[in-house]
Amino acid sequence: MAQQPDTVTRILDTAEVLFAERGFAETSLRNITSKARVNLAAVNYHFGSKKSLIQAVFARYLDPFTVRFHAALDELEARHEGGDIPLEELLETMACSVLEVPAERHSLKVFMRLLGLAYSQAQGHLRRYIQEEYGSVFTRFTELVRRATPELPDAERFWRLHFMLGTVIFTLSGLDALRDIAEKDYGEHVSVRDLVRRLRPVVVAAMSAPLPEPLPVQREAG
Repeated sequence: MAQQPDTVTRILDTAEVLFAERGFAETSLRNITSKARVNLAAVNYHFGSKKSLIQAVFARYLDPFTVRFHAALDELEARHEGGDIPLEELLETMACSVLEVPAERHSLKVFMRLLGLAYSQAQGHLRRYIQEEYGSVFTRFTELVRRATPELPDAERFWRLHFMLGTVIFTLSGLDALRDIAEKDYGEHVSVRDLVRRLRPVVVAAMSAPLPEPLPVQREAG
């Protein structure tokens, strides 16, 4: 007989799926306990609050991702012997690190939806938590991207990184629908790695695009 997951795992498995489907505010602890078939006291005992439960859901993905990404960046820096790393290699390394983590948890789609929620719905506590616990790896990556794109002003680089992140999250969180469309309309059977291979030159080109023309100065009416 298959062994049943323990209470903590069952709560986390249920919470991450419901958060990804409905959002943080729309998912109550009672929604989670009902679907996980546990009582509210179990959630309070193991996590203390909904806030802590949300943080624990993110930790299950971001803990292994941070370890893998730091290790991958260590290898890149050693290979380039302290020199600047090409942008395409940085983005490829990040993509590989992202793809490796969900295999240990549930799915890439859930991971991407949670990341999207971290940007669009995150309360102050979640932003602080992610910055405090995982800010070092993102700061490190951003600095390497800065060195790879010296031609970009800091503000322009900020926007392009977030445009890139939005593109990746939108594409991978809608993975099932996109693969269905590709198969029905174009006869293509697309794996996740095929999709990333196609996505990579798009985001590299976006990061490397010429600077936009400055907006014309509008004169105030006299």
